[in-house]
Amino acid sequence: MSGPASTLRAYGPILITAAVLGALPLLAASNTLLNAMVLALIIALAAQGWNILGGYGGQFSFGHAAFFGMGAYGTAILQTRFGANAYVAFASAVAIGSLVGLAIGYLSFRSGLRGSYFALVTLAFAEVFRILANASAVTGGAAGVLIKLDVRPETFQFASRAVYFWIALGLVTAVMLLNRRIERSRFGAWLVAIRENEDAAKALGVDTFAVKLKAITLSAAITAVSGAFYAQYFLFLDAGIAFGPWISVEALLAPIIGGLGTVFGPVIGALGLHFVSEMTRYVTGRIPGIDLVLYGALLVVMVAFARDGIIGLLMKLRRRFAGGRS
Repeated sequence: MSGPASTLRAYGPILITAAVLGALPLLAASNTLLNAMVLALIIALAAQGWNILGGYGGQFSFGHAAFFGMGAYGTAILQTRFGANAYVAFASAVAIGSLVGLAIGYLSFRSGLRGSYFALVTLAFAEVFRILANASAVTGGAAGVLIKLDVRPETFQFASRAVYFWIALGLVTAVMLLNRRIERSRFGAWLVAIRENEDAAKALGVDTFAVKLKAITLSAAITAVSGAFYAQYFLFLDAGIAFGPWISVEALLAPIIGGLGTVFGPVIGALGLHFVSEMTRYVTGRIPGIDLVLYGALLVVMVAFARDGIIGLLMKLRRRFAGGRS
């Protein structure tokens, strides 16, 4: 049933959550905290992009770094080498990322790749892009790309980290609203049908190729947004940052830990992962690889005890509590 009350129940929690988080810079002016939150929101944005393809559509990708890197390098190169306006470069980089997603999706899905085969192909593309970026003069090679520091709103650079936080929060909120819209649309129903049984969905008349192609293009565009914003926030990147496995791992893990195929899952997972990672580094020091060990342990725990993620666990506890009261 669709109506004002149903719409409010669907979108209200997202807007309330955004409003509460938006007050954070007003309550805590710590640059360290804001920096951590901005990075967590960048990861949440990439995780939301991954969730459209992997969470709703069931097409697990191990190479979303390809789209993140295209967004990051796209905006950086357009500004540093071609003198493009920062906002035009940002939008163009997102378009480039979506086109790369479209190309990878067309080649993969037209070939009938699914499951682990599709995952490995995306991983291969990300690694090829990393090697090319590390060797190319256009991308600055191993030295990377440095965007000129010019703190003005016209150059998408701000003196206050709070402004970056609000922009990142706005982007994450917009994608959450989009994902809620997808959940309530026919496209979302088709994605879930493909995830549950692609052959059955095709037999029922769903154009599975077109739906998956649309999903990976949208997923790539959102992930490219996170990459472009990362470049604009840190003003530096190299091949290891832009196309490195770290973003593919975190974009994949956040929805799994938070809750696959849910609106809040990627955000909760990203915030949780970043908080645990920072706490671990604080306690153990910056031991190389400690975060990957931690991520592996968390993944094993979630798969063993909470396959539906934190969101699923909370829903189960709510049902149990409601059942106990009745």
